[in-house]
Amino acid sequence: MSYTGPEFDRPQSRRSPLRRPLTVALAALVPGALLGWGVYAAVGGSGDEGGGPDRAGGVSASPVPSSSAPAHSGDDAKKPTGASPSPSAEKPSASPSKSPSTSGAAASGPLKGKVVVVDPGHNPNNFQHASEINRKVNIGTNWKECDTTGTATNAGWPEAKFTLDVAHRLRTLLERQGATVKLTQDGDRSYGPCVDERARIGNEARADAAVSIHADGSGAGNRGFHVILPGAVHAGSADTRAIVAPSADLGERIAGNFVRVTGSAPSNYVGGGTGLVTREDLGGLNLSTVPKVFIECGNMRDSKDAALLTSGAWRQKAAQGISEGIVSFLRG
Repeated sequence: MSYTGPEFDRPQSRRSPLRRPLTVALAALVPGALLGWGVYAAVGGSGDEGGGPDRAGGVSASPVPSSSAPAHSGDDAKKPTGASPSPSAEKPSASPSKSPSTSGAAASGPLKGKVVVVDPGHNPNNFQHASEINRKVNIGTNWKECDTTGTATNAGWPEAKFTLDVAHRLRTLLERQGATVKLTQDGDRSYGPCVDERARIGNEARADAAVSIHADGSGAGNRGFHVILPGAVHAGSADTRAIVAPSADLGERIAGNFVRVTGSAPSNYVGGGTGLVTREDLGGLNLSTVPKVFIECGNMRDSKDAALLTSGAWRQKAAQGISEGIVSFLRG
């Protein structure tokens, strides 16, 4: 996500009373991941596995207040760039073939009967529809832009292509476990959907879990992933109180498995090294009535992170880590 714009207004930093150190959660949830966290801490949390302040800067970190890095945060939308990223600037590994936006429930598997909504952040065609994605929509507590174009690597490979690729891989993995998977968009729309509709799709599907996939857009040296959790919001038409606890559980499990499978460390600029950040200003979370989190998989503007994000092999690991977190959450 980009780091300016209405969906990235700087919220007031404050400690979330609901969060506990992720290392404690991982000790119970993902023993293998705990070892990964220990290794990360032992090497001092170097920037080699950190991230960048796109949607995350200036946030309420969980469980520790965010670092002093510049605040550049927003919603499930990034500020439009007004131009199409160059399709030939980078040649990432090929993505899996596209399939319908909604899967049929698999015949068997541990997740049979479970519904998962996967939200690939942004739309590759948003840049062609500036007026449509700039129109304001009601996000419950106020009004913000429908959507934005998202960020891109320095060489021009767009976040929207990254998110859709990971979403396809994630869908395949979850379907193998028996889940019914619905994508909010599959490159089959001219733009959007808007942030309010993205939340509504999960709500109407009565999803057992919903995950919005993104990549950050910060400066070089800011590296790593972080998972964004909904804060307790009860204002206007937004009421997240019922989903705060299950969303935190979902986010902790995804973060732990993401560490274990990808080898990536938590963000080195937000979240106090936990890989978890709590937000109360994101329409995609504030309007959700089902357990939902965002994941920023890395920083597209850092060359080392970009090398991972543009690798098909690494994107498969990212999808696997997210999938295993979801499976762990849904199986309890």
